[in-house]
Amino acid sequence: MASTDKCFVIAIGGSGMRCLESFTHMCAMGMFDSKEINILTLDTDQDNGNKAKAENLVKLYNRVKSSSNEEGGANRDTFFSAKLKLFRFWTDYTVADRNNFKNISQKHVDNPEGHNKLLADLFLDDNVQSFNLGHGYRAQTHLGSYLMYHAIVEAAINLESGTNPKPEEQEFGEFFHQIGQAGEDAKVFVLGSIFGGTGASSIPVIPKALDDAIRIRSGNNAKLSDKAKFGATLLTEYFSFNKPDAAQKKGDGNQVIADSSFFTLNSQAALQFYHKDPTVQRTYKKMYHIGWPIDAIDYSKGKNEKETITGGAAQKNQCHITEFICGCAAWDFFHSERFLSETESVYLYKSVRFEDNTLNFSKDDFIGDGKNGELFGKKFGNFVAFMHLVLTKNEGALGHDGVNFLLKRIGEVTDIYSALDQQYTKLLTKYFRSFGYTIDNGVFVPGWLYQIKNSVPGKLVLDSTAYTTVPKELKKLDAGELFTEKELHWKSKFMGGSYDPFISTLKDEDTLPSSNKNQNANVTHEKFIAHIYNSINASINN
Repeated sequence: MASTDKCFVIAIGGSGMRCLESFTHMCAMGMFDSKEINILTLDTDQDNGNKAKAENLVKLYNRVKSSSNEEGGANRDTFFSAKLKLFRFWTDYTVADRNNFKNISQKHVDNPEGHNKLLADLFLDDNVQSFNLGHGYRAQTHLGSYLMYHAIVEAAINLESGTNPKPEEQEFGEFFHQIGQAGEDAKVFVLGSIFGGTGASSIPVIPKALDDAIRIRSGNNAKLSDKAKFGATLLTEYFSFNKPDAAQKKGDGNQVIADSSFFTLNSQAALQFYHKDPTVQRTYKKMYHIGWPIDAIDYSKGKNEKETITGGAAQKNQCHITEFICGCAAWDFFHSERFLSETESVYLYKSVRFEDNTLNFSKDDFIGDGKNGELFGKKFGNFVAFMHLVLTKNEGALGHDGVNFLLKRIGEVTDIYSALDQQYTKLLTKYFRSFGYTIDNGVFVPGWLYQIKNSVPGKLVLDSTAYTTVPKELKKLDAGELFTEKELHWKSKFMGGSYDPFISTLKDEDTLPSSNKNQNANVTHEKFIAHIYNSINASINN
């Protein structure tokens, strides 16, 4: 990754928000060392449950990066190494004259014959023009692309004119201003799917819309650099949900509701478009085709939902391995120093062995083999181990402050973190619960990691015992023995496990953050996390 690169992530729609979850957890693993990354969440549905969950996770990450009295920065060779900045923009379809296409377009009828209406009638049937836009574009990508472009340009016009721009427009304005300022160093990666509504509608128009927004906001004094590089996920169908019945289609004017039985066809049509469209070819440098070879996971299963969930706060779908792979695609894009073509898109994919309905993911299946595979295995395995130290060994999953319990144990060998307050330790424990799991009244509640594992019919890098949900097995779990490969286990006492030897490494001079200036750990909480990172590495047998 070139040192001058300026990194931007745009997460669009429900799938894009879940991809952002994976991306944020990859930042926590330390996969994006030394990077400051601007993140934009873009949706038509302000109250979408997956959107709120992803945004809250980024906010929690940033609170871990900045304790109550110390501001964290971008670090290297440690956990939580990237510095993230969150921006949010959504299209406002809540008011009466903006709640459907018909109302939006008729605001601007420019002659008595109503040519705008005649043109709309030529391409869009009445149901598509009339359905409520509050929960998104409902797989109507021909409509969605037009409206998303309109919303982005409208925000730029409001900002340029200064006529009471909304807070979300101001956040968006700062985001695309930063892209404009980055010039040819801008690297923009778009996370979203191509088989549904908002993501499928927005990916094709994003580069053009951002360019026009920058021009409008600057009064034509600036533009998107021709050398700014865009990448995107082409995420095809991987989940399904209940088919809407006739009664739901008639109710509330929502005659158009996405039907997951068409997702495969939508994906095929979208891939043909991306392969041939000249605008896409000209603007996107790398596009990552990510698909799912097994029957789609049914998000409605076991929920007893009377109606198809179209969006809103109720849309909180479980995370999936394909979304994690999308985060890995972002890693590849941001670490690409050369691009094969300056004039057309390059399409990339990576296959994982699929045999007898089983997928086994090794450390080489995410960001590449060799050095990259070793890097991924180390970062992933070490962060899962840290999670188990907090949640499993020190009972953070049971509602206790697991980081504080760990800190008390560390206090037996060093007192250099006595200044860390419980406000911080509780935040870090909370982050690990979102990453790993909680146990609520005896019930195991999976967080991101366990949801990802549940979507994989086979191995996920570590030994299966690393993902146990059985209380008796959790009590016996050793955070130093998560890999199947014994050479990756931590040093341990005979019959005593690896926990005590790990604690002992924390007093070794070469595990102190001061021994590794490249870590850039300058404040107390950064030093604590870097020290844990170093001690985990020092504990490994080889």
